Amino acid sequence: MLSWDETIFRNPEIFDPDYVPDELLFRDSQIRQLVSCIRPAMLNSSPINAFCLGPPSTGKTSTIKYVLREAESEAGILYSYIRIPRFREPYKVFSKIFQDVLGQQSPPSGISKTVLMDRVWSNLDEPLLIVLDDINFLSKAYANEILYEILKAPDEYGVKVGIVAAATDVKFPLLLDPFVGASFHYMEIHYPSYGYREMKEILRKRVEYGFYEGVFDSRAFRRVVELAYNASDVRYGIYLLKAAGVNAESRGSRKVEERDVEVAHAGESLSFVAKILTALNSEERAVLRIIYSNDTISTGDLYEQVSNEVKMSYRKYYNILEKLERLKLIEISFGEKRRGKTRYVHRKYDAEVVERAMELI
Repeated sequence: MLSWDETIFRNPEIFDPDYVPDELLFRDSQIRQLVSCIRPAMLNSSPINAFCLGPPSTGKTSTIKYVLREAESEAGILYSYIRIPRFREPYKVFSKIFQDVLGQQSPPSGISKTVLMDRVWSNLDEPLLIVLDDINFLSKAYANEILYEILKAPDEYGVKVGIVAAATDVKFPLLLDPFVGASFHYMEIHYPSYGYREMKEILRKRVEYGFYEGVFDSRAFRRVVELAYNASDVRYGIYLLKAAGVNAESRGSRKVEERDVEVAHAGESLSFVAKILTALNSEERAVLRIIYSNDTISTGDLYEQVSNEVKMSYRKYYNILEKLERLKLIEISFGEKRRGKTRYVHRKYDAEVVERAMELI
């Protein structure tokens, strides 16, 4: 039995959600592109705008933080990193920029956003990089307001400022107002989903650095990789590694076994799905609810059911299906029907888990 001063973890922080490793695997291309956008700021010029696009858990946040960490240690670059889910309103975003640039708390909310940002731009005497991570969590109106304020600053104040935005919705840039879009020139950096071998190697590295040697059973590790790959989320795999280790310790074992992984998986699936559902609006959730009330259904029959409950064009319906598939909540496959082939929609999770997750958000 383990005592208080014994642990199977060599370095627990390896499994923290915000941990950025010293080496990012399989993202060399994305790192190089980000560096090329930020490098001008290190030479006292304006950074190049960048838009990081890809499904959840593909390394967007990690590569941004990795490059910023390297740039800061090498040249002391000035940046403001904003995780949008925590700052969903323009005033909160502008207040964070104010704090990061001026090194002081922002004034009370009674001061207008215009006055707040005027103080920022008037006191900015070096290149500034503004990171808007998970920008797709902003409403269209808020996104346009924030981007317009930043994009107009070089012309109005003569400052050097650039934007790095990240979104899971690859079509998000198309939602911007034409006026903003005309000023927002950026390099697109794409993040494909990790393959099975890539995910396995990423998780293997976490085991190597996070646990003592020989602690994690090979069957248990294979199960973690399988569950993470099925969920298309390497972060989920990292969570399972840590939770399985905690389960092993709680039963006084110095070996993480497959049963520890299964216990961790059973306890996390609900909150994991709930986190994904926060990225959906009311119409998207309505379509998902209808999908999960069926076993397998053709896209045509599904649209008929959707039309009876929610009024929307087929194009909008198609876009919603595309997003649900991209978030790995459903799978779409081709199959035979009557005279030819048609597309079928399949559930990725247990219907009860999704229903309970809907109630949580």
